[in-house]
Amino acid sequence: MDWLLEANKRKETMLRELQELVAIPSVLSDDTTPTAPFGKEVKQALDWFLKKGKTQGYSVKNVGDIAGHLEIGQGEELLGILGHVDVVPVGSGWTKAPFGGEIENGRLYGRGTIDDKGPTIAAWTALNMVKEAGVEFTKRVRLIIGTDEESEFRCMDRYFKTEEMPSIAFTPDADFPIINAEKGIATLVFSTFSMHEDAILESFIAGHRTNMVPDQATAILNGQLAEWQEDFKAFCKEHNVTGVVEQHNGSTELTLNGKSAHAMEPEDGINAGVLLALFLKDRLEGDGQKFVAFVADTFYQDSRGRKLGLEFMDEQSGNTTFNAGIIRFEKKKTAMITVSMRYSISYPFEEKIAAYRLKDFVLDIASNSPPHYVDGNDPFIKTLQNAYEKQTGDKADLLAIGGGTYARVLDKGVAFGMLFPGEPDVAHQADEFVDIDNLVKATAIYAEAIYQLACKK
Repeated sequence: MDWLLEANKRKETMLRELQELVAIPSVLSDDTTPTAPFGKEVKQALDWFLKKGKTQGYSVKNVGDIAGHLEIGQGEELLGILGHVDVVPVGSGWTKAPFGGEIENGRLYGRGTIDDKGPTIAAWTALNMVKEAGVEFTKRVRLIIGTDEESEFRCMDRYFKTEEMPSIAFTPDADFPIINAEKGIATLVFSTFSMHEDAILESFIAGHRTNMVPDQATAILNGQLAEWQEDFKAFCKEHNVTGVVEQHNGSTELTLNGKSAHAMEPEDGINAGVLLALFLKDRLEGDGQKFVAFVADTFYQDSRGRKLGLEFMDEQSGNTTFNAGIIRFEKKKTAMITVSMRYSISYPFEEKIAAYRLKDFVLDIASNSPPHYVDGNDPFIKTLQNAYEKQTGDKADLLAIGGGTYARVLDKGVAFGMLFPGEPDVAHQADEFVDIDNLVKATAIYAEAIYQLACKK
């Protein structure tokens, strides 16, 4: 079967379906109901897929209104394909409509196009291609749809309380060729009970998610501070960012705009909170100064934890990284930095954290997901490599990442595409897009993989 030819035949349908799915603003929301625990739009995106599955004749199941699956095939073993329909917040800096699905110059734009609605549509199309090819399935194949991947994986926690664990599985939610190693992901909270007074700093806010580099930061300061305004403009120019100064009845508001990026590689972005802290650290006194100095001194030009004394790297997975994703100071109330730590496969986490001490801050571990690894010599990995190489003609090297995918909730699972080597990673960024030719090529790879893993030859 020429899977690439078949994928091209379905290109227009695939793009139309992706546009429909992107049009649903499925960001985690507080606007919940008992049947939409993560928000109405998130549930709408899940329902979209379940309805598609019923229409195409799959066995469909809604699991707790936060996950679901579409199943086909027969046999004792189960091949799982895990995708998600929730997306991160839009953020700033877009030149395209974030939920518009605009097509331009061979790209389809919109939040979720590469993470993870586009790849999930590719897997869905591939499964339909294999189904319609009339081959005999030797395994059951289940496309599992999650709705909380960008937050806490609660969808998969709920799903696997009642549903079967796949014998083997892949998630189309990262990079090609194959990711068989994922770093551990811990959420570190640096806080203090003593820093609540400052004559100038009223509040400091940057970021809303630990898994994104903050693209905007705002500080509210007492006083007109006219002499700071030119300094702030010069600072923004020096660091190649934009900023705004506003006066409000005896106070000054500074807003600095950085660049968002995925927390697995903070250096791909510009952390607005860290830069604004750097500007303020020599201009304040008291608790506010201690707070912004800690932020600037610890995280400016250091995403590897060297200044924290928590740096580590190994050959399997590379550097441990740190993203100061949420930064908060509110006079007399809050002083806190929440950090996403992506730690190497062999990182001695318990030992290093237990020995760690700070002078003015307390370190708490809010969450910790251990590293995930599948042996590269496993026959499952070898089959995926063969599928990739057959469809691309390129060598299927094994990779390690700092991102967290659904692979880490599986007994035997890996991330398998769909970002190709050399492609820019625009996940979590403004003007996120999927390359249409690569969407089609990925669909062919997934069809080949499903055929080799779950069908009688």
